[in-house]
Amino acid sequence: MRRSIYDSDHEAFRGSVREFLGRHVVSHTDRFVEERGFPRELWIEAGKQGFLGLEVPEEYGGSAAGDYRYNAVLAEELAGVTAALASCLGIHYDVVAPYLVELTDEEQRRRWLPGFCSGELVTAIGMTEVGGGSDLAALRTTAVRDGDAWVLNGSKTFITNGYSADLIIVAARTSPEKRAKGITLFAVEAGMEGFTRGRKLDKVGQTESDTAELFFDDVRVPDANVIGEIDRGFAHMMERLPQERLGAAVGNIAHAAQILKETIEYAKERKAFGQPVGSFQHNKFLLAELVTRIEVSQAYVDQAVMAHVEGRLTAVDAAKAKWWSAQAQNDVLDACVQLYGGYGYMNEYRVARAWRDARVTKIWAGSNEIMKELIGRDLGL
Repeated sequence: MRRSIYDSDHEAFRGSVREFLGRHVVSHTDRFVEERGFPRELWIEAGKQGFLGLEVPEEYGGSAAGDYRYNAVLAEELAGVTAALASCLGIHYDVVAPYLVELTDEEQRRRWLPGFCSGELVTAIGMTEVGGGSDLAALRTTAVRDGDAWVLNGSKTFITNGYSADLIIVAARTSPEKRAKGITLFAVEAGMEGFTRGRKLDKVGQTESDTAELFFDDVRVPDANVIGEIDRGFAHMMERLPQERLGAAVGNIAHAAQILKETIEYAKERKAFGQPVGSFQHNKFLLAELVTRIEVSQAYVDQAVMAHVEGRLTAVDAAKAKWWSAQAQNDVLDACVQLYGGYGYMNEYRVARAWRDARVTKIWAGSNEIMKELIGRDLGL
């Protein structure tokens, strides 16, 4: 079905993204996997193209697109090449950007946003903790005031961009007795005494995604690095999680759609018993189901994108888009692996890597079970 949410300007932007990916990413993906990360020069090139500052005002070096559809186009194109690239850059331009634009003061914006937009300042967000998972209100990292600073102690895990980030927005408990209402956000910068990083985590998929553990041992964070209001960090995160979950949904569907497209071509060319494997009725029907599932899912995600553009996307609708797209993505890619047969289990084939890369989408940004819990509560259950 023809999509209708993008106009000629969005498609022109898509063309620019594809040109960038063709020049700087496509032929280097194997190297990125070997190095288990994306080089800083790739970030710098993305910054030169204006991709990192889509939500940042022009006076700080951004492009101030003022239209979330540009974020969505970028996510789609990145995910179509590699899911890891979409997650690493997406954390920066789609997840962290709203915190640094909407919750900072003028001095903070001038200090951080120019480098954020140029790619010289790579960012991450530190929410998840060992034993905490999706329960953000239960975090144990603490920050205690000491004069004009805060002393931060604790750790975070599974942090995308964590190994290379220059600035990490860290959620810490500042009023222990208040639980969710006692959390504050802090900007921890590389080089702060007491801030260390663990190893790059050895993941099942998205090998080129820079994921690490973070440790805070009496890190002094000045008042000038507080993000938003004291003790309102949980509310700040909840207000911005719908965009994070929408961005995940956009990438999920784009990732699966691209691999499905490649699988259909493979099914036309690969022969078994003297005929293309796609011509067997079972496989033909399966591919018909997969294409329909992607297109129907795409229609819902597109409407969620438009709702967000118009300021009416709810947390519940974002949760629906997130869990459904992740489930559809994983189901479609599992079927694609099956259609490739033994080759689908070989790492040299994109379908195998995509299958592994996708598994985490049912876990991160709030597990699918948590998404269903949110939807169920909204039903009054």
